[in-house]
Amino acid sequence: MKISMIRDLLNAQIVCGEDMLDNDVFSACGSDMMSDVLAYVKDQAVLLTGLVNSQVIRTAEMMDMVCIVFVRSKRPTSEMIELAKENGMAVLTTDMRLYEACGKLYVNGLVGNGQVHHE
Repeated sequence: MKISMIRDLLNAQIVCGEDMLDNDVFSACGSDMMSDVLAYVKDQAVLLTGLVNSQVIRTAEMMDMVCIVFVRSKRPTSEMIELAKENGMAVLTTDMRLYEACGKLYVNGLVGNGQVHHE
């Protein structure tokens, strides 16, 4: 799924990474616990979270993630935005709650790690 489609499906605003809208992501992970992200994410993914601190960006960097979506109208700090830019990540923000945002991406074909979407 293209990052631009994620933006559209979640009615999200781009915080940084406008040049990455045509990039693909192959799975998604929704969590406010970065330990879970470290344990379960295996391929190029988008992270959906309501946790706002620099550890989110550092975790995404370690896992080679290309996109972070902050849910519940959360806004990353300027330090986080700079760190995301340095690491070539797109950062979006949406008013949706985590459950709703993950569900919307899932029903539109973006799956979790190692899963195949069934309709």
